[in-house]
Amino acid sequence: MDTFTTILLYFTSFFTLMNPMGIMPVFLTMTSELSKRERRKTAIKATVTATFVLILFAFLGEYLFNFFGISVAGLQVVGGVLFFIIGYDMLNARLSPMKIRAEDVEKYVDDISITPLGIPMIAGPGAITNAIILMGESDSYTNSSLVIISIVLVSIVLMAVLFGAVGITKFMGDKGNKIMMKLMGLIVMVIAVEFFFAGITPYIQGIMNN
Repeated sequence: MDTFTTILLYFTSFFTLMNPMGIMPVFLTMTSELSKRERRKTAIKATVTATFVLILFAFLGEYLFNFFGISVAGLQVVGGVLFFIIGYDMLNARLSPMKIRAEDVEKYVDDISITPLGIPMIAGPGAITNAIILMGESDSYTNSSLVIISIVLVSIVLMAVLFGAVGITKFMGDKGNKIMMKLMGLIVMVIAVEFFFAGITPYIQGIMNN
C-alpha cells in the first residue's frame, strides 16, 4: 500500500473507534455548567490525555499488559460496563447538568478530562487495541510514524468537534439535543454490549476448554 492509502486506513479506523460525534453529547452534558473558556480547556485536556494514552499504548501496550498480567479482553469488559452505565444514563436523560461551585471548577475540569472523557470515552478499549495492533503490524519506521500521525490527526478533528459542539447544540435546540442524547445513549449502549461480549468471549472459551 502507498503512504496515502495507509494513513487513510489508519485514520478511518481510529476515527470510527474514537467516535467524535458520539462523545459530543456526553461532553456537552458534563460541561453544561462551565464557561466557554473552561469548556474549551476541558476539551483540550481530555483530547491530550487520550492522545498521550494511545501513543503510550502504541509503543508500550504489549509490555504494559504483560507486566501487569492483564489482557485486551479484560479492558474490553471493563470498558463495556462503563460505557453501558454512561449510555443508560444518557438514554434516560440522567446525565443532568451539575451545579459546580466556582472554587471547584478547576478540580472538576481535571477530573472529567481524565476520566470518563479522556479514558475510556476517547481512548477506549477499541482505540487502544487498534493502536497496539497497528503498531505491532508496522514493518517499517514509516508505517510506525503513520500510526502516530493518524492518532494525532483524529485527535485534532475530535478537538475541533468539541470546540464546535456548543454551536451545534444551539442550532439543534433543547428538544433536538434531548433526542440526540437519547439516540447517542442507545448507540453507546450497543457499543458497550459489543465491547463486553468481545471481551468476555475468550474467558468463556477458556472455561469451556478446561
